[in-house]
Amino acid sequence: MHAYVLKRYGGPESARMMEVPAPVPGPRDLLVEVRAVGLNPVDFKFRQGKLRVILRPRLPLVLGNELAGNVVAVGSQVGRFRVGDPVFARVAKERAGAFAEQACVDEDHAAYMPRTLDFTDAAAVPLAGLTALQTLRDLLGVKPGQKLFISGGAGGVGTFAIQIAKWLGAHVTTTASKRGEALVRSLGCDEVIDYTVQDLSSVEGRFDAGLDLIGGKVLEQMFDIMKPGTMIVSVAGVPEPQTAIRDLGGRKVLSAVLWLISYGIRARARRRGVGYRYFFMHPSGRDLSLLAELIEQGKLKVVVDRTYPFAKIAEALDYVESGHAKGKVVVTIR
Repeated sequence: MHAYVLKRYGGPESARMMEVPAPVPGPRDLLVEVRAVGLNPVDFKFRQGKLRVILRPRLPLVLGNELAGNVVAVGSQVGRFRVGDPVFARVAKERAGAFAEQACVDEDHAAYMPRTLDFTDAAAVPLAGLTALQTLRDLLGVKPGQKLFISGGAGGVGTFAIQIAKWLGAHVTTTASKRGEALVRSLGCDEVIDYTVQDLSSVEGRFDAGLDLIGGKVLEQMFDIMKPGTMIVSVAGVPEPQTAIRDLGGRKVLSAVLWLISYGIRARARRRGVGYRYFFMHPSGRDLSLLAELIEQGKLKVVVDRTYPFAKIAEALDYVESGHAKGKVVVTIR
């Protein structure tokens, strides 16, 4: 089968389309004929080697973290799915393998596709949708009436986060350019800060919770606009010790490394009386089923910026890496 394979860490030349053997499903696996895959910043960051401290699978490796397609075979212990079922999934972090004509997915990581979506839109949901849901519901505990700040609301995770936050009852403020303002407002955002002309330090009022999707200077400024005793969760900043303990299987040595790496950002948070947590979402078929329900009920829209054919996946990744995408970028396999 054709697959997009990482041979070594580095730039775009480090990965290429190759013929590889089709994967063989284990007892709890679904073998999926992939119809479309979603692209995310984690894909090019992994290719660059920026995640080697956290994830270091053996190379060569078929890249890709989320997919939509049809089940073509099931393992001996699979009970919820049958051949022919349309599914979507975020594959396990250490497994990857979505950028291929066929991929294996643990049964617990998959869900039935929303009946209202085609494969292209369904492939855009798992990673970004799960990230938004788990950060807002589980870590920040967003409740009705709370004032929530989201940085980068027009991106892949942001477009889901705005809508899920509104579903949870929050008052949502986000950053966006003039180009992105119409999009985030159409998704229900209450207030928009044009980051090209307004600095976060000029924002009036204080927020009850913060979701950082940009990192860097924006994350640092977010600490100044939060109420004391509140929390910021980031998926783009610096991983901290709890990332290793809670999200990556209790890795104590890695926790010590991340304690050192994250000391500066944690110290800034303490000075402002704000909690800081970096989060790696976890695959969950149950959570995907909830997202599917919200989509079918019309409470959650999928925003796809561009689609590319499989032969142009390198070009698609370049576009994601440019940072200009509004919503998700999807590659169609079949």
